[in-house]
Amino acid sequence: MHRKTLISFFFITCLGGLFYRFMYENFKWKLAGYHYNPNFKTVIDDWMGNPVNPDGHFLNQNLQPLPTFGDLWRWQTQTNPQKAEKKTDTFRLTVLKDDRFLRSKEDCVVWLGHATFFIRLNGVTLLTDPVFESPSFLMKRFSDLPVAVSDLKNLDYILVSHDHRDHCDEKSLKTLAAQNPKATYLTGLKLDTLLHKWTQSTEIQAAGWYQQYRTDTSQIEVIYLPAQHWSRRLLNDTNRTLWGAYLIRANGKSLYFGSDSGYGPHYADFKKYFGGVDVALIGVGAYKPEWFMAASHQSPADAVKAAQTMGAKKFIPMHYGTFDLSDEPLGDPYRSLKTLQKRPENQSLIYLADVGEVIAL
Repeated sequence: MHRKTLISFFFITCLGGLFYRFMYENFKWKLAGYHYNPNFKTVIDDWMGNPVNPDGHFLNQNLQPLPTFGDLWRWQTQTNPQKAEKKTDTFRLTVLKDDRFLRSKEDCVVWLGHATFFIRLNGVTLLTDPVFESPSFLMKRFSDLPVAVSDLKNLDYILVSHDHRDHCDEKSLKTLAAQNPKATYLTGLKLDTLLHKWTQSTEIQAAGWYQQYRTDTSQIEVIYLPAQHWSRRLLNDTNRTLWGAYLIRANGKSLYFGSDSGYGPHYADFKKYFGGVDVALIGVGAYKPEWFMAASHQSPADAVKAAQTMGAKKFIPMHYGTFDLSDEPLGDPYRSLKTLQKRPENQSLIYLADVGEVIAL
């Protein structure tokens, strides 16, 4: 999706006034209370719940607002300093097409592209933020899936971190629902209504941050966690549903799925409350220009800092190379990480996975 796309032009010229009204005149960026799911266990004793504004819309933990309409206008009208490099960048993710991991029993994590991972832990299978094709005709997909979608069956849990279209795709979820009628969906507060509409499933659990989903804890634990981001699918539904990350634990092993997030205090809090994690899946793409994107997406350098701060033993980058979502060239995050990987403190931390590569846990 190029930065000067038709949708950007249409959005700014035709809907800009409405956008400003809904986002910045009507949306209240002040704390008025807290929301949580009373049916779930909150794992942090002093956690009051998710902060909300007077209209019940969710806020980030640090109450940081989104960039203003003026910021958006500035981004869309300024010149991208990497414009020429972006046009000539031929980077593509390496895709290993091998479906044997689907029939294995070993603990593993397999990147399927963007923010979609297949995870098997203690015999339990999970899929994160399933998006199998282009969620919009304006969002070209640049990496193939390593397996056929029709082979993604017998999943135990499907995790949907938030409602953005590159993480929450109607067609992909409907396909999975037909193939996995017994799967349980784990998501954030108030997103369960949309997931039920698409999947017709009655096995949907919506949690607040620091709440533990109802699973067989002798097999696996899944906890919903803070992220610094936002939600919106339409013009006037900003932050009506919650966004977040996940901690998955089983059989003495732990994995963190960070979804979308800017760098924030939640990483230090993670180390404080959970002591670290074996593997952290953290986004590194859609980060330029940093002055605009840093509120909701991390640069490769900030993602490395996040992994270090939270006490991750291994950091697997994601959210790059599949969709073109911002100003940086498609291969920019990969090249930046290769440079960061050369530092002694990062050599055993950063693991640049291929799509379809089976990484043992």
